Amino acid sequence: MQTRVLLSIKPNFANAILEGTKTFELRRTIFRNPTVRKIIIYASSPVSRVIGEFIIDGILALEPRKLWHITAEGAGVDREFFEKYFRGCRIGFALRVHHPRRYKEPLRLEEHFGLSRPPQSFCYLI
Repeated sequence: MQTRVLLSIKPNFANAILEGTKTFELRRTIFRNPTVRKIIIYASSPVSRVIGEFIIDGILALEPRKLWHITAEGAGVDREFFEKYFRGCRIGFALRVHHPRRYKEPLRLEEHFGLSRPPQSFCYLI
């Protein structure tokens, strides 16, 4: 069975992923389950809804300086933001986005996923 993860993503980044302009989702920490293939996108406040999904086409785990050189074109952030985000991290992560799909109607967490509140970073879905 395919394991899915619900990721909390800021609305501007979530929309960029779904529009195809952000091809890497950057993370300071990552899930440990190697069977995760699908990401369900929760657009955080003020949207506060699940708005789409994408397939993971690989995960990069590198020292931030090296990660920037590979992801700069598709990270959807400038270098200053990137460096501030990964400050203090020995390893940074980037999920390669494949086949992003926006849902026709945004979904409510409780109604569709049985969650009373969004995850701070991520949570597994069965």
